[in-house]
Amino acid sequence: MSLFCLLWIPLFYLFWISLSPEDAPRLYDFWALFLGSLTALASFFLGPLIDPGGFGFSRWLSAYIDIVCFPVIFPIIIGFLLSLTPLSPGCGNSAKFVLLWLIPGAVMRTITWGVRKDPLHLVLVPLLWSALAAGIFFFLTFLRNRGKVFVFSLIIGFLLLPAAVAASYWAFFSQKLYLGLLFLIIALIPLGIRVSSFFSSNRRL
Repeated sequence: MSLFCLLWIPLFYLFWISLSPEDAPRLYDFWALFLGSLTALASFFLGPLIDPGGFGFSRWLSAYIDIVCFPVIFPIIIGFLLSLTPLSPGCGNSAKFVLLWLIPGAVMRTITWGVRKDPLHLVLVPLLWSALAAGIFFFLTFLRNRGKVFVFSLIIGFLLLPAAVAASYWAFFSQKLYLGLLFLIIALIPLGIRVSSFFSSNRRL
């Protein structure tokens, strides 16, 4: 399980760039790894931002902040702001930026979570990270030219999808396995559409 937590994000990153071969500025990638390393160190020393408490709302809120928003949504915002500055001009692939950002965090989490040998963190959380990074990228880009649907897709991508990811973590933690699996499948739907669209377009070439 520790090996899965260590290798899943780097391997998924390689898989993702094969689906999205467009190149981002190299400085953009540097900032992802550098800031991701700083964030991983800060998380290691500071611990969770929200006390997880028991099995109720505090556990879901902790998952939403510490498992979802801070590791995935925060780097998306930082990457967007960087793309507007001379530090990293141009706009890169948001999912690629997030996955690079998460690699140092995955290494650090492997060390801290590996002691407990908890599959919830060592297996489920990396899956949720990759599903959310790919899902938000899907709603930001795949539906970009769909008019008013784009606004609706932003609401889903930045509000409902992270809530479903946090709910999956909460449900598995609470031993509600079928509910956790349902929310996990919901979180994986955008990734599945992105992958299927890539292979279907290649098949037509």
